[in-house]
Amino acid sequence: MALSVVRFKSSDNSIQWGVLQGDTIFVLPVDATTTAELIQLGLGKLNEAFQHCTQYHKLNAVELLSPVTTPTQVLCQGANYRQHMLDSGIDPDSQTFNMFFTKSFASITGPQGSIIKPEHVQLLDYEIELTLVLGKSTVGEVTLTAENLHEYVAGICISNDISARDIQIPQMQFHKGKSYRTFCPLGPVLCLLDQHEMHYLNDFQLTLKVNGEIRQQDSTANLVFKPAETLSEYSQISNFNVGDVLLTGTPSGCALSIPSASLVKISSLLPEKIKWQLFHKAQARRRQYLKAGDIIESHIASTDGKIDLGFQKHTVLQAG
Repeated sequence: MALSVVRFKSSDNSIQWGVLQGDTIFVLPVDATTTAELIQLGLGKLNEAFQHCTQYHKLNAVELLSPVTTPTQVLCQGANYRQHMLDSGIDPDSQTFNMFFTKSFASITGPQGSIIKPEHVQLLDYEIELTLVLGKSTVGEVTLTAENLHEYVAGICISNDISARDIQIPQMQFHKGKSYRTFCPLGPVLCLLDQHEMHYLNDFQLTLKVNGEIRQQDSTANLVFKPAETLSEYSQISNFNVGDVLLTGTPSGCALSIPSASLVKISSLLPEKIKWQLFHKAQARRRQYLKAGDIIESHIASTDGKIDLGFQKHTVLQAG
């Protein structure tokens, strides 16, 4: 049975694991400091521990933390929703391989609080993503299928792949542009799944709002590369560790506007400095980019409502 686990700091500053039900967190009586240690206890043991919970806290009385502890690998997919691909000038039916990159684990932050906009960043973007939390370590290439996916994926949570587009694109550095501190909010819920619940990975609804306006909304049914296929391909170039995360891509609706193919071709003839000046000028006109004071809210839940990953809420703050 799925278990909605949260990691939190209580009023005495102790950090604990608990199970979220409604507005109540039941404290799990387990000995685990890291996400990996928690997962390695096994879903069966954690469900049993939940049955013996005697302590609880009200949700509004604690500080929710990232349910993914560091250090960890933050693995990422780019352009993995059909409409997002189409908006980017990519034919999803012609794609035969994933776009992979990584974020620094220094970017991980909790599900509530602030996103810090660095002083030198002007084009700050949002990307809601369903995130897989891995449950098995590997030391070589593996082949995942619907039958063994549960061995490698322990659970799921919400992430927001915050991106500094004026670093990522002109400097051609995905890792740098996406790895500033607070650029990877995770949680609040780490939902641990059993073998018979893996089908839900194809049936989640994602919604992201900025200042109450819906900016992104889609279903994981529209993922081009599904988790088993993605993890198989990623294992060709990376080992996995228990507690690592994989961000599975974001729907359309980001602030970034992709120029037409003809404009890209013309701009390629320009000197680099002028080309990127024009890029920045065009993007800066888009009101969708995040500004200080903006409030970002993210939510992911299964279509039938049986699995709810909770709500993220962050305010953008200007550094300095």
